[in-house]
Amino acid sequence: MATAVKTKPKKSESTKSKKLTTQDYIHREDTYGAHNYHPLPVVLERGEGVFLWDVEGNRYYDFLSAYSAVNQGHCHPKIVNAMIEQAKKLALTSRAFYNNMLGEYEEYITKMFGYDKVLPMNTGAEGVETALKLCRKWGYTKKGIRENEGKIIVCKDNFHGRTITVVSMSSDPESYGQYGPYTPGFIMVPYNNIEVFKNVIQSDPNIIGFLVEPIQGEAGVVVPDDEYLKETYKLCKKHNVLFIADEVQTGIARTGKLLACDHVGIRPDIIILGKALSGGMYPISAVLADDEIMLTIKPGQHGSTFGGNPLAARIAIAALEVVKEEKLAENAEKMGKLFRDELAKIKSPMIETIRGKGLLNAVVIKPYNGKEAWDVCLKMKENGLLAKPTHQHIIRFAPPLIITKEQVLEAVKIIEKSIKEVEKEAAKKK
Repeated sequence: MATAVKTKPKKSESTKSKKLTTQDYIHREDTYGAHNYHPLPVVLERGEGVFLWDVEGNRYYDFLSAYSAVNQGHCHPKIVNAMIEQAKKLALTSRAFYNNMLGEYEEYITKMFGYDKVLPMNTGAEGVETALKLCRKWGYTKKGIRENEGKIIVCKDNFHGRTITVVSMSSDPESYGQYGPYTPGFIMVPYNNIEVFKNVIQSDPNIIGFLVEPIQGEAGVVVPDDEYLKETYKLCKKHNVLFIADEVQTGIARTGKLLACDHVGIRPDIIILGKALSGGMYPISAVLADDEIMLTIKPGQHGSTFGGNPLAARIAIAALEVVKEEKLAENAEKMGKLFRDELAKIKSPMIETIRGKGLLNAVVIKPYNGKEAWDVCLKMKENGLLAKPTHQHIIRFAPPLIITKEQVLEAVKIIEKSIKEVEKEAAKKK
């Protein structure tokens, strides 16, 4: 794409009337924004359902869904209307006062997921931090561990957010490098390895919790064996350790069930939700637990100015209603299977592995004569589909859960066409 020639506008010319190009928008972000992301070179301005449009009018299939925040589709009318109606009435009170929406939301979400209490927050990382604090409070006040000695087991290759405490338990140097000193109290074990977990949990009486992603999303949609989650859950129960499931990305119907843990029939002691809890309209997260755990935190010991605000409460109810009314979990299960089956028909030396559950899927790309996952994503963008690499060689595919059979089939054709075009370009290099 040619870069627009920049000329100094005349004094009488309004800068607002100037038609900005994709490169103009990118240049402005690069100039005034921190360089903490590496986006695809596309500038989006509108979304509806499974589609996005850029500033030049090109339409794309969205196969990232804002990292699974837009499960209900872009700008779902029911969620938008709920947001507008509530924003006209009352947006924020802080928790210094009661508001008329929070209790309704708390009742709705606790009954929907089957827990006594919910603690509302804003972002996924805040949800994780809240769960860690709950676990530690419980460990000291209920399990009887001496204060400051409680330990929480975490998994290698996890991704739970970006706070100092969360990166303290990361195995990714890009996440934790040069952010020390780190928060202590975490024991890291390999993911999907029952024997190592068993040896660790039975060897240290100060272990109070196990924090795990039922599917590791950022690691490349790594799906563990069903027995891994079942057995680690049983071991947690045996040793009086809290099983904490980070379902920020895998929850809210993404994997074909309301929660990914539902696939193996386990009920975590603490559930962390976020992202699609608002349908992508607003930052909303939540931590669910029963009274024995949740009520260990007393007034003044944890909170958030925006957490539980009436606008968030109204939006979250609408977003969860859409999941139920439109049977998004069931659709994710069916369309996910179709998507993987159709991908498996593509014959390419660049496709190494296809994996996933529901509509959380990934393709491991084998480098081909200098061409990698990033090149495939650039080519898919040219052909009308947006996805993003993770860990350089893996492409995550996670469209909105409202996607239809016809749309899945069309999207797979775009993916196949893109891979084949990258292969041809690579062959010319030989």
